[in-house]
Amino acid sequence: MVSIGMIGAGQFAGSFAKLFKIHPDVSRVLVTDLLPERAAELNEREHLDGTVADFDAMLASDVDAVAIFTQRWTHGPLVAAALKAGKHVYSAVPMAIAVDEIETIIDLVRETKLTYMMGETSYYNPATIFAREKVKEGAFGRIFYAEGDYVHDMDLGFYAAYQYSGGEDWKKTASYPPMLYPTHAIGGVLGAIPGHAVSVSCIGVQDQRGDGVFDKEVSQFGNDFSNATALFELNDGGVMRTNEMRRVGYPSQIRESRFRFFGTEASFEQLAEVSVWQDKHEVHDISDKITTKPTLAHDDPALANVDPALRDAFVSGYAEVHDTSRLPEEYRGVPSGHEGSHHFLVDDFVRAVVDGTLPPVNAWVAARYTLPGIIAHESAKQHGERLPIPDFGDPVQ
Repeated sequence: MVSIGMIGAGQFAGSFAKLFKIHPDVSRVLVTDLLPERAAELNEREHLDGTVADFDAMLASDVDAVAIFTQRWTHGPLVAAALKAGKHVYSAVPMAIAVDEIETIIDLVRETKLTYMMGETSYYNPATIFAREKVKEGAFGRIFYAEGDYVHDMDLGFYAAYQYSGGEDWKKTASYPPMLYPTHAIGGVLGAIPGHAVSVSCIGVQDQRGDGVFDKEVSQFGNDFSNATALFELNDGGVMRTNEMRRVGYPSQIRESRFRFFGTEASFEQLAEVSVWQDKHEVHDISDKITTKPTLAHDDPALANVDPALRDAFVSGYAEVHDTSRLPEEYRGVPSGHEGSHHFLVDDFVRAVVDGTLPPVNAWVAARYTLPGIIAHESAKQHGERLPIPDFGDPVQ
């Protein structure tokens, strides 16, 4: 059995608090938040086992592991502190926002032998699962080009989300650089094909909305890119392209992440509502195989603090390609989210801690999903200069 301390009780944390609480190998779940009332509300709503004053108090407690659901630019230092305190760590994405933060996490995992897992939802995106199975079959031939896009317009829920988390100064952090949130796009590609990125050239698109978001004078990050496109060289000589878009006429409430894989023998392409598998002679509509069904009503009280434009991501359930036989019986009929990934991610982490195994998105894999975006942002700031991407190697048990 494992005990969990949740760090952060915001919009995203609620979905996972329920899943940690009902997992048969979790003994108890505590929670803390910078706003104590949010921790108290989540504790009561999900029938958790109590609140803790702050992060330091959680690390000083006897919980076995922490699950970090704080602001996306804060993860690196919090993960490092938790590992140093002897806690296993589940972290929301991204792993970190700087190369040295990632190196520190990998060094600590290697030294402590503790479990670290990044909760990358795209690893269980139905499109990624479908492509992963086709790769195992050898059906693509050689994949020489792949695309992973995270296409999420700010108007579709992100303004409200940043206001909820950032308070009066929300515009300072709403300018978060798109390429520093790369894992939904990159993870969906590299979660299907073996390999990693070795170099990148990236172009950033300066924002023109003029509303104080993506304004360098306001931005905590000195960032004015609202969209960015990166072209990556992979270690096997193939190519990966990634789009991170925050100003775009696209129905991201229907599908935030989308993927395309081109091989020498076959290819797979995904649009907002249609997905096809095709070879040199035929095209097969496989949309039904990778379409998820809702598991929660949009007006459920648990989503009261989530903007309506974001709620689709919190209610989606399984697709045909999901192997639900491996999940605990306790999860049957319980809401999932982000294209059915939540159940699998929580179970991956708990199984890794209890069994002493490496989770699929371990520290080394998480680094390969995260580092390319960090270097891509640097490339964009240098007007597309092609830059090498460091690599920390394959997973070490």
